[in-house]
Amino acid sequence: MAPTVATPISESSNITDLVVTNGNGVKGLSEMGLKTIPKQYIQPVEERITVSNILPQESIPIIDMSNWDEQKVSESICDAAEKWGFFQIINHGVPIEVLENVKDATHRFFNLPAEEKRKFSKENSPSNSVRFGTSFSPEAEKALEWKDYLSLFYVSEDEASALWPSADQVLEYMRGSEPVIQRLLEALMKRINVKEIDETKESLLMGSKRINLNYYPICPNPELTVGVGRHSDVSTLTILLQDNIGGLYVRGNNDSWVHVPPISGSLVINVGDALQIMSNGRYKSIGHRVVASGSMNRISVPIFVNPRPCDMIGPFSEVLAGGEKALYKQVLYSDYVKHFFRKAHDGKNTIEFAKI
Repeated sequence: MAPTVATPISESSNITDLVVTNGNGVKGLSEMGLKTIPKQYIQPVEERITVSNILPQESIPIIDMSNWDEQKVSESICDAAEKWGFFQIINHGVPIEVLENVKDATHRFFNLPAEEKRKFSKENSPSNSVRFGTSFSPEAEKALEWKDYLSLFYVSEDEASALWPSADQVLEYMRGSEPVIQRLLEALMKRINVKEIDETKESLLMGSKRINLNYYPICPNPELTVGVGRHSDVSTLTILLQDNIGGLYVRGNNDSWVHVPPISGSLVINVGDALQIMSNGRYKSIGHRVVASGSMNRISVPIFVNPRPCDMIGPFSEVLAGGEKALYKQVLYSDYVKHFFRKAHDGKNTIEFAKI
């Protein structure tokens, strides 16, 4: 049932009450049958995507992982990470059933009554590792993003099983993705002369994980807003499961954007800022964004593979061994993440925090 409000929906306090305080999210706005979006969601013209800056003939690489151990597969992974920072993988070994189950779990969560979702809001959640929210950083944004999310920080299997909604399906997806993450990082490390991922490197590359269940409801004016604004991820790697709707765009050349079309059973991989820093810029963390849809509700499920908050990150010594000059300083990862979340999405500007 769509939420009702007694005062005009355009009033800022009423938007906050409906979307945030009462737990309806932007999904609640979508279900009210609005003809136009509230002014708080209208993005500046320069933040909107138009047909004129889309490159329809371009596409990110698609890599068949059927034969993991073939040298050409490793080379394709590294080449894509260097040139594009984004690629899709198929035949990766995560069962289709596992992917479909976590997509179903995402729909189930966002179809819960508002009072159930509100139990996981910042004010009410039983744990800091479980957070239901909307937009990206509403306190810092001049214009809000047309998205709701459930963010799940992995601490332990026991905590996840006890506190996460749809824990079985989400954990199954995370477990299924582990071999993929391991293989990708092994290939990427060899290219930059890191011969072995020891305990220290493992912590830096994949010491913590976060998974988001993202929901992008139908929007009456998709051309005026965004699902997610221009940004790069702060992760080492991001493993993204899309549904069949589409809407993810990756930064191309000369201010252009390249669509990442959904491929059944595929996973989208992208390099995050942490890996760009640790590889001293060899691997590229590329800006990307999500458009809103005027006809279909869209979901996505990214796994963010990160250093631990307490880790210092900087270029690996193996990368600099040949005399290459460091482009980035050593930074505490938790400081880097705080810098990212305390501002609105702003393209690639977060990386400036770590530059020498």
